[in-house]
Amino acid sequence: MLRRTLLAVIAGGAAVPLTPPVMGAAEHFRRRMDETLVSTTVSPAMLDHWEEAAAAFGRQYMNTPPMRQLCDVLLEFSTVRQAMENHQPIDLQERLCALAARLSGLAGIIMIDLGDQRLARSFFRTSRTAADETGDRALRAWVTARESLVPLFYGDPREALTLAKKSRDLAGQTPCAAKAMAPVVEARALSMLANSGGKKDVVDQAKRALSRARAAFAQMAPAQQEDTVFGYTERQLYFHQGDALARLGQTIEADLILEQALEKYEGDLLDQTLIRFDRAHCRLLEGDGDEALRLGVDAVTRVGEGFRTDIILRRAHDLVKAIEDRCGDLPGLGPLKDLLTAPPPAATMTPSEADV
Repeated sequence: MLRRTLLAVIAGGAAVPLTPPVMGAAEHFRRRMDETLVSTTVSPAMLDHWEEAAAAFGRQYMNTPPMRQLCDVLLEFSTVRQAMENHQPIDLQERLCALAARLSGLAGIIMIDLGDQRLARSFFRTSRTAADETGDRALRAWVTARESLVPLFYGDPREALTLAKKSRDLAGQTPCAAKAMAPVVEARALSMLANSGGKKDVVDQAKRALSRARAAFAQMAPAQQEDTVFGYTERQLYFHQGDALARLGQTIEADLILEQALEKYEGDLLDQTLIRFDRAHCRLLEGDGDEALRLGVDAVTRVGEGFRTDIILRRAHDLVKAIEDRCGDLPGLGPLKDLLTAPPPAATMTPSEADV
């Protein structure tokens, strides 16, 4: 009807009247728009439920087998995506975008654990897109800080350093998790560069970054200091400081901090295992290959089925290679190599057994 009326006007019918069919078509469009504007499919109560579920995923992250949690996270992620296909009020739409950013970021973190760098980067890219829709600087900084772990764990410390600095800039003066996390990633990336180049100025930069991280952590809200995934905890701060110091060769200070970190963990199997590898690395740098090997074997044997992920196996193989380079073929290296290639036991560890 509207097309026919338009053609009549174009043909010279300037006096084309406003006929009932045209009025009906106009009213039809107006009514459909009203329906779209008011036909929200998400209630605030439903959003509260989804946000609580995302927070629960964060709490369960360290003690849930990665594949199991990935499935749970992606199912919730799909539900949120379906809700975003329909029009929502602005305040609900922003909450949905923030939720999508957190769930996609968590999926990216799990992909790092599972060893899929490409999918990890893809999920973080989606997370950034969703976070940008919110205007939340703290959330945008969190996504970037978490994304910086991809190059950090996969051997590109310079890219990790760039992303960490970008996260720090995004956080600005806002007290948030990323403001503490980003300088820690900077320090860890710098420690990797110092380890390969041995430059004293890089070591000094790394230590200054750790100092900034401690100051930023003290400004965080208590709730964020208790959130392992979407915040940044004291035990994580201790662990990551120890990791950086170990790579810098500051073994005495590193081992002391790592021991304190291990005491603060209850459950959180992944981080505990990585801490044990760091302590083994300290022993190796001090010349005690046998003790380094013992700690490495202990770290691997504590990890049961479902938890022996790519990131843990990668660190274990790195330790084996480092021991071989420094100490040659120690008697216990063969059994450790066999342990890394054999299927993990069905259940060698429960979260309560991990407490040290």
